[in-house]
Amino acid sequence: MTGSAAAGTPAPKGRSRRSFAGARPVMDDVARMAGVSKQTVSRVLNGHPAVRPSTREAVTDAIRTLGYRPSRSARSLASGRTRMLGVISFDAARFGPASILAAVNAGAQEEGYLVSSIALDSTDPGTVARAAGRLSSEGAEGVIVIAPQEQVGDTLGRAGLDGPVVAVDSDPGDGSPWVMADSATGARLATEHLLGLGHRTVHHIAGPSGWAAADRRAAGWRAALEEAGAPVPPSAAGDWSADSGYALGRRIADDPEATAVFASNDQMALGLLRALYEAGRRVPDDVSVVGCDDIPEAAHFLPPLTTVRTDFAALGARALRLLTERIDSADRPDGPDGHAADPVVLPVELVVRSSTGPPRTP
Repeated sequence: MTGSAAAGTPAPKGRSRRSFAGARPVMDDVARMAGVSKQTVSRVLNGHPAVRPSTREAVTDAIRTLGYRPSRSARSLASGRTRMLGVISFDAARFGPASILAAVNAGAQEEGYLVSSIALDSTDPGTVARAAGRLSSEGAEGVIVIAPQEQVGDTLGRAGLDGPVVAVDSDPGDGSPWVMADSATGARLATEHLLGLGHRTVHHIAGPSGWAAADRRAAGWRAALEEAGAPVPPSAAGDWSADSGYALGRRIADDPEATAVFASNDQMALGLLRALYEAGRRVPDDVSVVGCDDIPEAAHFLPPLTTVRTDFAALGARALRLLTERIDSADRPDGPDGHAADPVVLPVELVVRSSTGPPRTP
């Protein structure tokens, strides 16, 4: 057969990748080109020390020439590792959870992991358990749960998930590690900033009750007012949306005594700014406004928004590191007698812009 090798004849060294056009090169092709066994190719791929340098070089040259890439399933069989992580998230469209998930995906890719993520609407224990079971059946070596609601943490503690678990925002209650932003301190910083400008008190547009960050921010706001001996106005809870901030902001705009407001996230602060504008109350001349999260658009609000910056990317990166450390060590650092582990708390930062200033002198 002119121009082609007979069936079963070993491929000569140096054959180009085009000789295998139409078929993805496999380990047998690498072994034939390098003149070694499949077992030797596997040893080279897995960094086994018992391979002669000349043999390793021949296999490496064959891999490069053929453009061979070992399949994930083959690597899994050889190493007993799937290099796949699972993520369960709730309310994944919001800026915070979406940013955390993006950071986990980026970090996992750098570490050589794939990520399989499931977004849930329900915090029902059965739903969470089924999601975890699905990830486990897909080969996830561990799971990160982005759990912004306290109920999710309680659910995790009862679900009995297999394998290492790391939670973000809520305590899983079973000794698994978890990571959170210091939301209470952030609320204190915002409230103290407004009081320091000379405002008599600070009103609060809270997030929905039962959400971990919202509850911590409300607690931090209240504690700062009480410690300063300032009046504590009734707070009103929104649903994180600009629409809810606008609706609650219209009530605040009607109160001539309200000169400073801390909103539990930037979207609600945006709705508040519109409500104040429509009521003819200028920001910050008549009312100072502070948000929370520092979304990318916050610096472009009119006026630019003073806000508490939360580093969601750092939350995702820390959660990923905690999980991979548990996978690598194969240890489960449960708290004593099943008690909850202490959280890893990441700092926040107050970013002062043009939406805050001293109260107008009567």
